[in-house]
Amino acid sequence: MKLVAGLGNPGKEYSWTPHNVGFHFLDFLVEHLDITSFQSKFNSKICSKLIGGESCLFIKPHTYMNKSGESVAEFVNFYKIPLEKIVIISDDIDLPSGKVRFRVEGGHGGHNGLRSIIKSLGNDNFHRIRFGVGRPPDKNDVIGHVLGRWSKEENKITRRAFHLALKDIVRFLETSQFENVSLSTSQIE
Repeated sequence: MKLVAGLGNPGKEYSWTPHNVGFHFLDFLVEHLDITSFQSKFNSKICSKLIGGESCLFIKPHTYMNKSGESVAEFVNFYKIPLEKIVIISDDIDLPSGKVRFRVEGGHGGHNGLRSIIKSLGNDNFHRIRFGVGRPPDKNDVIGHVLGRWSKEENKITRRAFHLALKDIVRFLETSQFENVSLSTSQIE
């Protein structure tokens, strides 16, 4: 069994903020996979599909970003999902908009959602897909930046990055192959 978790904050006030890029990429992915509905379980929205002969769970934790690990850990423990079959999707202020980074393992990089997951799992050996949202103009306003509204141009760049990442996440779902790689929308322009 595989688990793909898109991180974000529940509620309309957080919709289309940089911090919710994980939720939106997950919506994009399940639409591509022709999955039509989410259900509620373990304080998350969840759907699933059999891909490559293996059950794949797709979740959006609704515990708020800083407690994402609680929800992810419930799924991992209940379904006995090995760490190498987990992918966490999040935003990254250290990457410019339009850049996507796939990491096989690593730290939290200051991201509170990843920090929560590492703490809850007691391990950081899970896969990550991080979408660049850029640094704020005011380096002291990180919270305002990640919880602020995206401009139409940033939204457009991020949607292009979703298309760029799709091939690699689908390959992982079909084959369990996951590689460290960085991609940029400038590669397709």
